[in-house]
Amino acid sequence: MSRTAGSQQWEASSLNDVAWIYGRNRQPEKALATFSQALTVYRNVGDPRGEASVLYGRARVEKDLGDLSSAVTDIESALKIVETLRTKVTSQQLRMSYFSSVREYYDFYVDLLMELSKLHPSDGYDTRAFVANERSKARSLLESLGEAHAEIHAGVDPQLLERERTLQRLLDGKVERRMRLLAGKHTQEQDTATKTEVERLLGEYEGVEAEIREKSPGYAALTQDPPLSVGQFQREILDSNTILLEYSLGQQHSYVWAVTPNSFNAYELPEREKIEKLVKRAYGFAGTRGQQRIDQHHEEGHRTADSGALADLSRVVLTPVASVLTGKRLLIVSDGAIQYVPFGILPEPNTSPRSGLRGTRQTPLVVEHEIVNLPSASTLAALRLQEKNRTTAPRAVAVFADPVFDKSDSRVRDRSRRSPTHNKLPGLDDGASEPSLESLANARRTRSAAEAGLTAGFVFPRLVFSRREADSVLAGVPAEQRMEALDFEASQSTATSERLSQYRIVHFATHGLLDSQHPELSSLVLSLVDKYGNPQNGYLQLRNIYNLKLSADLVVLSGCETALGKDVKGEGLLGLTRGFMYAGAPRVVASLWQVDDAATAELMGTFYHAMLTEHLAPSAALRQAQIQTRKQRRWSSPYYWGAFVIQGDWQ
Repeated sequence: MSRTAGSQQWEASSLNDVAWIYGRNRQPEKALATFSQALTVYRNVGDPRGEASVLYGRARVEKDLGDLSSAVTDIESALKIVETLRTKVTSQQLRMSYFSSVREYYDFYVDLLMELSKLHPSDGYDTRAFVANERSKARSLLESLGEAHAEIHAGVDPQLLERERTLQRLLDGKVERRMRLLAGKHTQEQDTATKTEVERLLGEYEGVEAEIREKSPGYAALTQDPPLSVGQFQREILDSNTILLEYSLGQQHSYVWAVTPNSFNAYELPEREKIEKLVKRAYGFAGTRGQQRIDQHHEEGHRTADSGALADLSRVVLTPVASVLTGKRLLIVSDGAIQYVPFGILPEPNTSPRSGLRGTRQTPLVVEHEIVNLPSASTLAALRLQEKNRTTAPRAVAVFADPVFDKSDSRVRDRSRRSPTHNKLPGLDDGASEPSLESLANARRTRSAAEAGLTAGFVFPRLVFSRREADSVLAGVPAEQRMEALDFEASQSTATSERLSQYRIVHFATHGLLDSQHPELSSLVLSLVDKYGNPQNGYLQLRNIYNLKLSADLVVLSGCETALGKDVKGEGLLGLTRGFMYAGAPRVVASLWQVDDAATAELMGTFYHAMLTEHLAPSAALRQAQIQTRKQRRWSSPYYWGAFVIQGDWQ
């Protein structure tokens, strides 16, 4: 039909589909012949994307036939085309979307090189596989870090920049109005209409950003730096006390590479599906709040459940590398589902009991190791370059805590706006700024906007323990070295002001709002009303964060699920953490699940004491805080201390 219609594009696509069918039905000779026909037509019509698809398909058939050399040649040709196509796309969203669609090419290439490594162990195929895996990870983050100090707005048409600012304002206003709509009575039609309008504005905004990049002299001058080689990483990044564990989850085989300054080893793991099942069990036990309420009658059963789920995952992802972990700081580059599990809660692989053994106390990894997460190994070099090229902030700590979310809050001046019971907790009188600890013993709160807001019409409960947390964070910090943004001052306008660039540590203790469909709309929830109860935009969205200019050494996101985001193949979790890295922070502390308000306040107080009084590095201080919190009987469960991870540079 395509030939009769005279459509070579259609003909090439049809031939490619038929060739894939031959390959899947174990007719390799017919598959190779048909792929060759498709390749000729794609080249005639000048369709490099179709050409890459054919080369990838042909490489798979060649691998099945045992012709590994030809398979390597074809898949490397396909990846060269992919890289060329990717650099021509100026829209970050489209670039990520395209790269995600071809991530399987890289997975196949890694698997092929590791198979060759088994046959020729001394020929360096395992190091080539590591570099290939690095090429498939966090590419948009690396490019955005390059953009961050390239001043890509310089030299761009002022009218285009004004259009960008206008769209930013329109988006902010539309998102705020949608949140207020959802907080009250509304129809499905109203919800759909406002959502559609937000998505339309997002599309326009992304289009303008792509046009700015296309016309920017600074962007045009950016080079596509290759990922670090194994030797570069060993010489320039690692130290004798640190080991990199980089994971790749594949359909048939998964892998972990263990890299120290003096050694490089690769290990095969089970297929992705098996690891994902183990992750779901482990995350369910450690991160689900309902399963973590421990009382005297159920504590032993809870420990047994944790022992089974966490030990099983540890046995799969850590036991192969157990012999090289002793005494090391662990840099973890995760992949797929294992991004959702903090490695610190996993038991030491050489001490893990078998699933089902009762009464066995396990030693979590955090007791013996500092643990740092990275989007990719190459990201660390980019973060260090960014930190090296900026000035040091003159002041110590800025804290945002205890925002005002609702006009019925007791802190709003016009008391007639308040309802009798709404937003009032036990022990909190009308004139009190904070209840007693005793009166709040049973008034648990999590810092999840998903739990508190989405299920309650976006009415966020007050996080009273965040005020105690602010006091603990700032204890011992001189007045001239601190900024304490509480109550109405914990606002979006304060967070986006130039004042924030004056502080080496920026701390947010508030609700986090995760939008996994549109990660650029994920936000920290700050004060939503002014002191008179008038509504204001209090959502510090990822888009706003990208526009910050920070000189911070550390950003702490002390809320629920602040380390999560949209999981994009090849990019990882796109969320708030990436935004703060782009804005200038080389390290970010954030959480992987819904955290308890009181336990988090305790943990953060210990964390800051270790940093500011004992002068520990952030990764060492977080480890110490988690160990000390775990020792307290009521907070011994990983749910209370294990959610927070540090991403970025450990130094």
